[in-house]
Amino acid sequence: MSPTTVLSTGKREQTKLANRQAILDAAREVFAELGYETATVRDIIRRTELSVGAFYNYFRSREEVFEALADDGARRFRPILRACWEQAEDFEGYLRAAIQAYFDFLADEHESWQARRPIGERHPHVSMETPEMERVFEEVREAFTAAIERGGAPRVDADYLTAACIAMAREVGERMLMRRPIDTAAAADFAARMILGGLPALPRLREP
Repeated sequence: MSPTTVLSTGKREQTKLANRQAILDAAREVFAELGYETATVRDIIRRTELSVGAFYNYFRSREEVFEALADDGARRFRPILRACWEQAEDFEGYLRAAIQAYFDFLADEHESWQARRPIGERHPHVSMETPEMERVFEEVREAFTAAIERGGAPRVDADYLTAACIAMAREVGERMLMRRPIDTAAAADFAARMILGGLPALPRLREP
């Protein structure tokens, strides 16, 4: 491959990345101003310099754009989550820190691009599990498994525990964003107490 061809290919890739990012940035603004249920693909396209055809080169629907935004958020949250585990002294400390970090992350996201979302509209429940969201799940499950193996947490089903904790954090977090003022500390304390208080009632796994 000649140097000219390499440069041309590199430029095309940069253009693709720039166009995709432009769509995502426009979608953040549109979802914030109009609300997810009201916003359309055409509303998103109007905020870019791209054609309709160019948009569909990257995304097939409004839902797919939203999924990409969710994936991007999960990717940015993973290092924060990992730092919570590395800094935690015990299982409860990690659980509380991780939930607090997630709620703080949600609040920051809300402040940066959802602040103008119509009051009372819930965050859309689009059925999805993006690759980065799956990685977040794995991060939490691995941390829980490690804590259990070290004897720092009750010997319960780590897979179910991870699913339950993430589901609770999502639902409580959504409700938190609908309140004014947004109180991340109170929401995190509530979720952590619910999880920790319910752990004693869970069935224990047998020793291997």
